[in-house]
Amino acid sequence: MQGGIYHVPVMLEEVIHGLEIVPSGTYVDCTFGGGGHSAAILQKLGADGKLIAFDQDADARRNLPDDERLIFVPHNFRHLQRFLRLYEVQKIDGILADLGVSSHQIDEPDRGFSTRFDARMDMRMNQNELRDAAKILATYDESRLQNLFSEYGEVTNARTLANTIVAARKFQSLDSIAAFKMALYPVVKGNPDKYFARVFQALRIEVNDELGALKELLEQVPAALEEGGRAAFITFHSLEDRIVKNFFKHGNVDGLQDVDLFGTRPELTLEIITKKPVTPSPGEIKENPRSRSARLRIAEKKKSYK
Repeated sequence: MQGGIYHVPVMLEEVIHGLEIVPSGTYVDCTFGGGGHSAAILQKLGADGKLIAFDQDADARRNLPDDERLIFVPHNFRHLQRFLRLYEVQKIDGILADLGVSSHQIDEPDRGFSTRFDARMDMRMNQNELRDAAKILATYDESRLQNLFSEYGEVTNARTLANTIVAARKFQSLDSIAAFKMALYPVVKGNPDKYFARVFQALRIEVNDELGALKELLEQVPAALEEGGRAAFITFHSLEDRIVKNFFKHGNVDGLQDVDLFGTRPELTLEIITKKPVTPSPGEIKENPRSRSARLRIAEKKKSYK
């Protein structure tokens, strides 16, 4: 691991305030990472409180505190209910998901998340997974690549980009970041750094099925929460934020307003607490520039909901 801080927790005070932590409650941190948010939750919990922390990245284990109130689950948060059942947890009082890539993952060259280093095109958050970015670049057909870059990266010339990748891989390997960037330079539009950031974002989302995992998690939240329990989600790009917003507002990830045969809209389980997403303060952005795109949304399970 490179020197420095593993990961700076984003909007820490806003998250802790928004969760309204009950000292004897049970909470879930879906993305343990450097343990910053978890540490703050544990400080608010009493001796009877419990925190269940998920993280599929094996490196996160290094940050675990010696605290018997914490249960660490080394798996993707999409398996929330499975592990709540395993640990005989009936309901939780709050859940946090910080969906950003950790600073450690970005700053560790061998992980392949950053355009700043030359390494294998990896981008796996879970190193046990078989599919990495290099495999996607080598095996996806042109149409699938185009859809990936258009949808997940909002790359304006996604078709040209996909065509260039398919043509280039016939003559050279695109396994390394340097080789990949060199092959793409002729079709880069606008600022190269911003362009490659979008391309890498799209590949990272695909490698880790980030949006699929987020949707599965959200669909489990209402049943997992105790009445009055809160869900806090921190997103870092518009695709994630739209999914969270839709679920909190409409009860589904597609933003559809469900109605029954009589035209009646069913009662929603969650009540939105943050009418508009909370954003980092100017001071936090200055101290941690990577927080600038963060958006925090909080919802509460209605107390009258049955």
